[in-house]
Amino acid sequence: MSANQSTSDPLIPGVSRALASRPYYVPVGKEEEIFEQCHQRQLAVMLKGPTGCGKTRFVEHMAWRLGRELITISCHDDLTANDLIGRFLIRHDGTYWQDGPLTRAVREGAICYLDEVVEARQDTVVVLHSLTDHRRMLNIDKTGEQIAAPDSFQLVISYNPGYQRMLKDLKPSTRQRFVALDFNFPTLEQETAIVAHESGVNRATAHGLVGLGHRLRSLRDRGLAEVPSTRLLIATARLAAQGIPIRDACYSGLIGPLSDDATLVAAMRDLVDATFV
Repeated sequence: MSANQSTSDPLIPGVSRALASRPYYVPVGKEEEIFEQCHQRQLAVMLKGPTGCGKTRFVEHMAWRLGRELITISCHDDLTANDLIGRFLIRHDGTYWQDGPLTRAVREGAICYLDEVVEARQDTVVVLHSLTDHRRMLNIDKTGEQIAAPDSFQLVISYNPGYQRMLKDLKPSTRQRFVALDFNFPTLEQETAIVAHESGVNRATAHGLVGLGHRLRSLRDRGLAEVPSTRLLIATARLAAQGIPIRDACYSGLIGPLSDDATLVAAMRDLVDATFV
């Protein structure tokens, strides 16, 4: 849900650097104050919450608020420690060392954000340990270099406990190195303001769409594996803002991505029809 422009990282896909444009974020508690205290005291932060509830936007907002560069890494199964730290590359005049995004974040004193960190291989996550305790040091075995993290460097990770605990989870030895911030979907009024701002639809349409989203989230116990995120509501609202009839926008932008089960889809479409008469 980022409003930030970014430049891609040449080393691995899914890495971006946030620029200076201000992200839109609606605070829901004391998360801003706690994050600021963690940053001042060089504490690593773990964001926990469902997909699309605003974790990434929060980090972007805090990087802007603190005046720090943000390097974001989207984690995946093939992400290796070398992808994070760096590697030797070959060119016509010999070999040279290329820093990975984590190494650059440490050198530059940036905020390094690993999104959905448990998607990465466990041996990759281990390289973070020396940066999340009293050492605050990054060891580069291939070059023999040890880089001390400056005070401005901060490590932030995120994951979705409800979804990923069924598949894999962070080890306790890793979890206890972080201060945890729990995220959930905003209240009806907060989410309405977010959807209206991000999509450009009028407040009445945003309110109806968010109310529908809240009702759909109650279907989790009736077979819906993943509930609609704020991100999905915004995407649907953007379709409506461009002139797509709201029901059609909901069918394609909201219901379609959630399930292929015919019975469940029919029930969700009935909710759409009841919401937007």
